[in-house]
Amino acid sequence: MLLLSLVASTLVGGCRAKVPQIDAPFVDDFNRAELGPVWHDTGGGYELRDGAVRVKGAYNHPLWLKRRLPNDVVIEMDVISHSPSGDLKFEIFGDGESFDPDKQGYIATGYVLIFGGWQNRLSIIAKQNEHNEGVKAQRADIRVEAGRKYHYKVTRSKGVIDWQIDGQPFLTFADPEPLQGSGHEFFGFNNWEVDVQFDNLSIRPAK
Repeated sequence: MLLLSLVASTLVGGCRAKVPQIDAPFVDDFNRAELGPVWHDTGGGYELRDGAVRVKGAYNHPLWLKRRLPNDVVIEMDVISHSPSGDLKFEIFGDGESFDPDKQGYIATGYVLIFGGWQNRLSIIAKQNEHNEGVKAQRADIRVEAGRKYHYKVTRSKGVIDWQIDGQPFLTFADPEPLQGSGHEFFGFNNWEVDVQFDNLSIRPAK
């Protein structure tokens, strides 16, 4: 059993090592019929509709990009919630595989960023747990407007995560022990219940 476990671990590590790292700008505008092999849907039912990623009721089954993030990175995207409940959610520096098999008690492997979570009452940056001690930065003074397109820019440089929305500072978290390396290299869209969409994804190394 130990030998089998070691072999399995080696195979998984080898497969991840073959996933290319983003060392030049990566762009996806989703103007096609299918997500394609660069994306890994862990069971959330993500689809392309009208040139964007659309999802509803994924219950914390992320859609992972099969490209490894550089430690210092700039991520941009356009997002829309089609619900007054808001809840626009994604994950960075996760393991590229995880999901919640029981649709409850989700424990993330990376940082979770949520705009208008919990019925549009709270926005957060969380580390590996979007509840309680995992929440590292939060605010409750801005609500998601249903149907409005927002532009995100998220930068991590030297362990500091800076999140801007429509060119304005939104949330920041300086992590003294940044998530990086094996198990913390991937980007993913995520969703709980509401109807949301993601578009015009851009990822590049931070200078």
